[in-house]
Amino acid sequence: MSIQNGSEVIFHFSIKLSDGSVADSTKVNGKPAKLTIGDGSLTPGFEACLMGLEAGKEASFTLEPEQAFGQPNPDNIYFVDKDKFGAEVPAEEGAIVAFTQPDGTDLPGVIRDVAGQSVTVDFNHPLAGQTLIFDVEIIEVNTATH
Repeated sequence: MSIQNGSEVIFHFSIKLSDGSVADSTKVNGKPAKLTIGDGSLTPGFEACLMGLEAGKEASFTLEPEQAFGQPNPDNIYFVDKDKFGAEVPAEEGAIVAFTQPDGTDLPGVIRDVAGQSVTVDFNHPLAGQTLIFDVEIIEVNTATH
C-alpha cells in the first residue's frame, strides 16, 4: 500500500542542512514519527515527498526553502525593549525565548541582536531560507480510518 492523502504513516526522518549537519531526526531517540497525511503536521512540500512511498522504502529528497519552511519574512523580526527580559529570561544573542501570544499559545523567537535597550527577536522558523535534505524511512502505512 502506498502513501496517499489521509494515509496514516509511521516513519523515521532526518532533516539535514546542505552542509550535511543534522537539524532534526527521529533516530536520535529511536522513536519514529506518526502522522496522517493532510493533517498539517508537515508542510505540503514535505508531504509531497512521501506520496507514493510504501512500507520498507527509504528515500532522500532535497527541498528548496520554498518547499520546506519558506524564506525568512522581514515582518517576523521584532524589536523588543530590553526591560521585557529579566533574570529568568535574559536577553542573550542566540537564545530561544517563548513569547506568550494573546490566545495563550507560546511563539518561540530567536534573539539575533542586543544593542542597548533594543533586543532583535526573529520569529521566522529557524530553518527558513535553508535548502534541506529530507531523508525518510517508511515503517508502516495504513489506510485512513474515516
